[in-house]
Amino acid sequence: MPQDHIVLVGFMGTGKSTVGKLLSRKLGWEFADTDHVIEETQGKTIPDIFAAHGEAYFRQVESDILRQVLSGKRAVVATGGGAVLSVENRRLMREHGFVAALIADAKTIVNRVGQDRNRPLLQGNTEQKVLKLLDERKHAYDFADVTIDTSLLDSEEVARRILMSRQKWMSRA
Repeated sequence: MPQDHIVLVGFMGTGKSTVGKLLSRKLGWEFADTDHVIEETQGKTIPDIFAAHGEAYFRQVESDILRQVLSGKRAVVATGGGAVLSVENRRLMREHGFVAALIADAKTIVNRVGQDRNRPLLQGNTEQKVLKLLDERKHAYDFADVTIDTSLLDSEEVARRILMSRQKWMSRA
């Protein structure tokens, strides 16, 4: 059933993990961060997976983990920023949950992730890489049931807006 999960999608640094943990506490649901599940199952950090096997391998593992998490019990699921690049992943998310896209402006994202060395796609000039990836993914999150700009909101307000939007969505279903 679609309401079994709340799935958070969005670019890195938009608050998916922080908001996801908050939502799971508020709802009394499980919380799954697909990036953390990947690291646990692979026994390596994401940068190490990228270095050893490449992005294509990582994306396949990411899809497998997403399928596994969405087939489990009710949860708030925070996905990796690129999980939406797969048509199959987007279909799974829509089929198994209410999808909330978290967005933020480039400056906010750079401020949030600029010093994080655990992001292999941002190695080098962080601002330049963020701008390039944001441009490449500008429509990647359009499939979501709701989109929330987290640039100027705290995590409590983002969570509140997701829950309100989900309630409206469920009343229409």
